[in-house]
Amino acid sequence: MWLRRTAVCATVVPLAFLVFRDAPVRLAAPEQATAKPATPAGAQRPAIVTRAQWHADESLVKEDAVYTGVVKAVFVHHTGHTNAYDCADAPEMLRAMEEAHVRGEGWDDIGYNFVVDRCGTIYEGRAGGVGRSVRGAHATGFNAHSVGIAALGTFDPGVPVPKALIEGIAKVGAWKLDPAVDPGGIVRMVSTNDESLYRRGEVVYLHAVAGHRDTFQTYCPGEALYAQLPAVRAEMARLRALKG
Repeated sequence: MWLRRTAVCATVVPLAFLVFRDAPVRLAAPEQATAKPATPAGAQRPAIVTRAQWHADESLVKEDAVYTGVVKAVFVHHTGHTNAYDCADAPEMLRAMEEAHVRGEGWDDIGYNFVVDRCGTIYEGRAGGVGRSVRGAHATGFNAHSVGIAALGTFDPGVPVPKALIEGIAKVGAWKLDPAVDPGGIVRMVSTNDESLYRRGEVVYLHAVAGHRDTFQTYCPGEALYAQLPAVRAEMARLRALKG
């Protein structure tokens, strides 16, 4: 099995590295979401700040959620924000990001399923239900059967990656990833979009915990955070072992 990676982009795009071209993402009505079964959990559910708690503007959401099957891969991103923020300001940053993505870019909603700040706090991103496999808009060609987790900040070479951030990503990743998938292993995925690094229909073998750059021509999640993915995988495996 071969693991293919992309070259690093030369520039950093502000706010987020998102491509919303795979399919419309529709937000289910409350009664539909309640009826949709939750996906299996690989580890204990972490504390999550919900959209209601960070005061997401639900009137901005244009489409209902689409649900996919079990989560086979975790894609790690960074949002492109400054790192010099107070964690108490993260909800306000999320609201600004939601508005920029929807009103500024014309997207349906925030593309990431979850966002983690430098203090390790986990926020619900894309609407549709944190316990369900909501199809995100974070990894062109690989949005189905995956979860997108974004680190709030920019992680250029040499930028310190807080331990709390690594642990926060690992907590939500260990919970969402299919229990049958080894966080340190390789998974088989199929590209659904020619605009990814792979042709539509091409079979690809990726790390179960991968960076956005592994499937798309982008610098995301930044050199410093990408170098910490082995630490994220190890922490996810540790959390899985605790549950067992």
